[in-house]
Amino acid sequence: MAQVQAGTGGESGVSIQPQLSGDLAQRSLVSAVWSSGTSLITVALLFARSVLLARLLPVEVFGIYSGAVALVGPAMAAAAFGTDGAFLHRAAETEDVEVAASVHLTLQFVASLVALAVLIPGSILFVRDPRTRTALLLLSVTGSALRFAQTGQLILRRNVVHRRLALLELFGTLAATIVAVGLAIGGVELWSLLSVHVVVAATTLIGLYGWRPAWRPRFAWVPSIVRYYFCFGSRVMLASVLALALDRLDDLWTRFQLGPIPMGYYSRAYSMATYPRTVLALPINQVAGGTYAELKDDRERLSKAFFRVNAFLVRSGFLVAGVLAAVAPEFVRVILGEKWLPMLGSFRLMLVFTLLDPIRVTISSLFVALGRPGDVVRSRLIQLLVMVPSVAVLGTWLGIEGVALATNGVLLVGMVILLVQAKLYVDFSVRRLFLVPCAGIGLGLLASYLLSRSTWIAAGRLAAGVGRGLACALVYVAVLAVCEGGSFKAMLGPFRRALACKKR
Repeated sequence: MAQVQAGTGGESGVSIQPQLSGDLAQRSLVSAVWSSGTSLITVALLFARSVLLARLLPVEVFGIYSGAVALVGPAMAAAAFGTDGAFLHRAAETEDVEVAASVHLTLQFVASLVALAVLIPGSILFVRDPRTRTALLLLSVTGSALRFAQTGQLILRRNVVHRRLALLELFGTLAATIVAVGLAIGGVELWSLLSVHVVVAATTLIGLYGWRPAWRPRFAWVPSIVRYYFCFGSRVMLASVLALALDRLDDLWTRFQLGPIPMGYYSRAYSMATYPRTVLALPINQVAGGTYAELKDDRERLSKAFFRVNAFLVRSGFLVAGVLAAVAPEFVRVILGEKWLPMLGSFRLMLVFTLLDPIRVTISSLFVALGRPGDVVRSRLIQLLVMVPSVAVLGTWLGIEGVALATNGVLLVGMVILLVQAKLYVDFSVRRLFLVPCAGIGLGLLASYLLSRSTWIAAGRLAAGVGRGLACALVYVAVLAVCEGGSFKAMLGPFRRALACKKR
């Protein structure tokens, strides 16, 4: 391991210093288009894979798999020690991107070895169920491999260049879908789900470091950069671990208190309810983090970017969630099959995540970009204090529907806290963000309900569900068009100009 002086260029042979000659709005737009465009195909593949596996595999297998994911995820987040956010944050210690990346890779490698040293013996010694033990071991190894790939991904994200990341995600999803569905058709159960992690880890490593590498990995140790990573990362790590605790506590409680079958229903309800946000919310949030970091010293431009991102997420999220709520019974029965009907109630409740979770993510990205991860930590600590008793009480009383209710309540608490804190750093109107979408979705769901009560429409049929979904969507879009048509044209003006400049 070489010790490198900060400020020197790397010797990887591949320059990764940011190319800042292009306009930020243009780079953000191009990255968002690539991410969103490939996500349309990726989410279709993910959805098809989920549906096929749900039809081919027993409910219990999903419960075992999801429980193992809930255990390994927080461990890997702790191993990262918040260095991802420290690398994305623009600071003097990370201005030389090649050196900073090499130090980041070194820390990730060491941390992954430590995590494996804990997870592998723990799984062998303390887990009695062989299927759960297998899942834990496999997820630990593939999780460590993905931590090694994270440095290359962060370099591209920092430079707001997302084309390779988008293509990698698309190819990895396609390959994993073919392998997983093929195994399930062949009668393989748990390994059908685990194979996804193996394929994704392999394709990611090859795509970043093997074929035409975005960066040539090397180890380095610069004391000043290491100190910065640990100082900044200690705050970000706590926020990341708390986020995963909030995201996984409901899974863990359901798995070990209610059992693998209820966990199977709950995990599929969450997965299906949150798939739509992958189409636009996930790629937009990936681009937003780098954009916020570049604009952190310009409050006016940062405020505009923050409002545009969140206004889009709110309006798209409300539309998708409203339509899914309207068609939920037909969706579960026709698409997934009769055996999944017990998840209907929790599926509807989990649609709140489609509405609000992407906004929580982008606000958290704002605080990290501004070097204020402590603000996120405080809000998540409060959420965790609320969640523990809520899940225990409501879950014991109402089962998986109670767990979903508790999760939604905790999400709302966090949203209120984060929006209040964000006011200190950016200027925006909560009323402008939420008033019109709330009115639109309320009227849309009312139209859907009235249509379902009509005597001429057959309840329970697929056509009835399609009709209710269309009614909800049309009313919602009409309300937005009447109330916000002009303002959205103005909002999209800078992006149109950036696109026109790109074409020229």
